[in-house]
Amino acid sequence: MRNFHLAGRSTVHTQNAMVATSHPLAALTAIEVMRSGGTAADAAVSACALLGVIEPQSTGIGGDCFALVQPKGNGKIVAYNGSGRAPKAAEPSWYLERNMHGIPLTSAHAVTIPGAVDAWETILRDHGKLGLDTLLQPAIKAAEEGYVVSPRNAFDWKNQFEKLKKGTNTERYLLPHGKAAVAGDVIRQPELGKTLRAIAKNGRDAFYKGPIAEDMVDTLRGIGGLHTTEDFADHTTETTVPIGTIYKGHDVWQCPPNGPGITMLVMLNVLSRFDLTKFPAMSVERFHLEAEAARIAYMMREQHIGDPAHVNVDVARILTPEFAEEYGGKIRMDGMLDLPVVTPPMNPSTIYITVVDKDRNVCSFINSIAHSFGSAIVSNKTGILLQNRGGGFRIEPGHPNCIAPGKRPLHTIIPSLVTKNGHAVMPFGVMGGQYQPVGQTHVLTNMLDYGCDVQEAIDMPRGLHYEGVYQLEDGVPSAIVDGLKKLGHRTTSVVSPLGGGQAIWIDWQKGTLTGGSDPRKDGCALGY
Repeated sequence: MRNFHLAGRSTVHTQNAMVATSHPLAALTAIEVMRSGGTAADAAVSACALLGVIEPQSTGIGGDCFALVQPKGNGKIVAYNGSGRAPKAAEPSWYLERNMHGIPLTSAHAVTIPGAVDAWETILRDHGKLGLDTLLQPAIKAAEEGYVVSPRNAFDWKNQFEKLKKGTNTERYLLPHGKAAVAGDVIRQPELGKTLRAIAKNGRDAFYKGPIAEDMVDTLRGIGGLHTTEDFADHTTETTVPIGTIYKGHDVWQCPPNGPGITMLVMLNVLSRFDLTKFPAMSVERFHLEAEAARIAYMMREQHIGDPAHVNVDVARILTPEFAEEYGGKIRMDGMLDLPVVTPPMNPSTIYITVVDKDRNVCSFINSIAHSFGSAIVSNKTGILLQNRGGGFRIEPGHPNCIAPGKRPLHTIIPSLVTKNGHAVMPFGVMGGQYQPVGQTHVLTNMLDYGCDVQEAIDMPRGLHYEGVYQLEDGVPSAIVDGLKKLGHRTTSVVSPLGGGQAIWIDWQKGTLTGGSDPRKDGCALGY
């Protein structure tokens, strides 16, 4: 139990249903959907659509979606990969001939076909009771009648002001009066509202075919893109089975590649070799082990992971104890492993939603436009802010993540689900681009090794070893920073907090739900 003398959040407890999101209005929307008879999937889609309007720096219909859904909390877990593909004309040679060795993040080439809308419709087909015509109404209302900017969103708006000034149509759509929005401003986006109305009426085809798709293609080709209406019309969502590992008697599930959830699973396999409880949760040793496990896992990811439809990804071998032992067995407590510095090409933003309904249907759901405010490209007439997920591609022939026609990039967004004896015990996620595998590992080990409740686990200070530097939040004590430096870690503080997170713990014996939501965002957990 937390110390009520100190500032903080309590866990939220309920019996029927629960949601946790990064914005209170999205959480309230999800609760209203479930109270009106909707499922966890219905609630997640409706909340996400709303977040695409009121948290535009993080998500929207111009982005991608991944989800894990478990019916009744004990059925077969289904993984949904709603990530978009590169245009069919995206040959590596095209870029190399133009002396391009990376994808500029605010160029049309960074825009992959947005996969979210098709994913929503696919998930609802399998697990919903309501349709997009009903579920998009809160988002439509917010876009047309206006929404009030929250403090964390204003923080991101200010930090991305220069990017938005230089973008395509962003000054028109996202800089009211030529300035970054501040907390309390009311923003209206009638063009986006009209687009959402078309999707509500005609479903995914309204987005991927006809005038809306044509407008996105015209916008992108007008600034040098290779996209065609055929690229949009041909998009599909992949439905598959999750991958997993065992940690502390719990099964931990992720979407398979091209999702990067395998990175988190490798981290857990490496950390399974150690008894973290020998060290305090806030200690040099714990932070050092987490960083070394991350460095190993991220090196693996960069060397082996890409779109399995284009390259061979040996998931089974990567998740063996032997694979974790190859480098994990060399970890030292008195210094760092000699590993190559990995420079992942993306560190974006996103939103995560976790929902459990009264029937214990479980939905772990994540939706993203990649970097904050995506590509900073808004379609000319439809108000759609497009992602820059293609910036995650390499332009290196032979690399598993090299761009190719119709290929999906190595992603960053990962919904997670923890089960025990076949029953869901915690759908959870931690946002924040490259931080997500580390964040999920940090939160889960806070709970399973250190006995934290979901809110304490989310609150605890964080660090990310990224591009050769250990980036640490302000809450990490100076003694730990000094100790890490003595072990050879280069350290720095971070401007923005590392990610955000939400989790729901299911107690089957008591019949209760316990939720937590990250104070690094403006959201909350709600239940009834």
